[in-house]
Amino acid sequence: MSGDSVPPGARDVTTASIDGGSARIMLVTARPGTSPPGGREMLGRLNRGILQELFGERLVVMELEKPEQGGQSLTLALRGHIDGLTPAVIAAVLRDIERERVGLVFLDGSNLGALAAAIKAEAPGVSVCTFFHNVEARFFWGSLKQRRSPRALAVLVANYLAERKAVRHSDTLIALTARDSRKLKRLYGRAATHISAMAIDEPVATRGIAAGEGPPYALFVGGTFYANRAGIAWFAEHVAPRTGMKTCVVGHGFEAYRQGLESPGKVEVIGGVDDLRQWYRGAQVVIAPIFDGSGMKTKVAEALMYGKKIVGTPEAFAGYEAVAAQAGWQCRTADEFVAALAEAEALDLPGFDPALRALFDAQFSRDAARTRMAAILGLPVMERAVP
Repeated sequence: MSGDSVPPGARDVTTASIDGGSARIMLVTARPGTSPPGGREMLGRLNRGILQELFGERLVVMELEKPEQGGQSLTLALRGHIDGLTPAVIAAVLRDIERERVGLVFLDGSNLGALAAAIKAEAPGVSVCTFFHNVEARFFWGSLKQRRSPRALAVLVANYLAERKAVRHSDTLIALTARDSRKLKRLYGRAATHISAMAIDEPVATRGIAAGEGPPYALFVGGTFYANRAGIAWFAEHVAPRTGMKTCVVGHGFEAYRQGLESPGKVEVIGGVDDLRQWYRGAQVVIAPIFDGSGMKTKVAEALMYGKKIVGTPEAFAGYEAVAAQAGWQCRTADEFVAALAEAEALDLPGFDPALRALFDAQFSRDAARTRMAAILGLPVMERAVP
């Protein structure tokens, strides 16, 4: 998009012309925020970077600015106009599809289903690929159960309706896990066409980090979305008092929950940090007491990247089943968590386990995700756009 065609709430960040007359690819994604990114935003940024590598100047990017909470009408939300996707934005996207000769639109989220429907109605020859960060209906159902309110119900309904449109009107559906694919089939009558696991970028060198000084601890890393809050609260009440290791809780926003979580010598809330490396360096093990959700948990891939074993629930290991036995311990009860943590504390675990890092590199790294994306989009595995 360019010039006066850009509506409020959207921004076109691509100015390159059509390369060689070939069809272009449009990415529709959320505008990066200024606060520390969560797992979804991290994966969205990774998808964007991979598409840029694969398509170079053929990539057109449309950024959506999420409106302020409460600044959107319920009627529009139930029509799928959520998360910055307004009627004006949809109209502008349709204009740019024609102007830029776009042949494929990549929607970074099933919350953008109203756009998929509009594209198929107005430009049926354009392929639509939707990337599912979660099964949004399942995710927001869990959120509603944790905090029942009219707003939470409205968010659930709006996302269900948008996601249903995404499933119905997309040519390609990419889910993170086979479990999510099955949920799409149950909810909407159609499974994902492709599975591509969670992947994360390596922000800085993480290989060979030495063990930290001082007493070892169990590390919990994550933002304050509902399943993280509920999981670490359960752990602090039922597991931490029975373990020999202190648990450190690292994550933006957890400062507000310090009073309810902390216990001297057992649980310490660190909150947001600028650099996770020092916290992984000193950790004996990473914990993931997550009992609800959808998609895959970023903290598990991140722990593998740092060469750390994980003590987590089956929910935390969803999508990681093939590597779970090597990656750590699966626990369903407080007793199982206590036993696993005692075993981890007794082991002489390295500060960085190269075997765990190898699992990350093979399946959950940027290179692994790029190879999968190229195959899904029909590109030769080694093809790369020339800058």
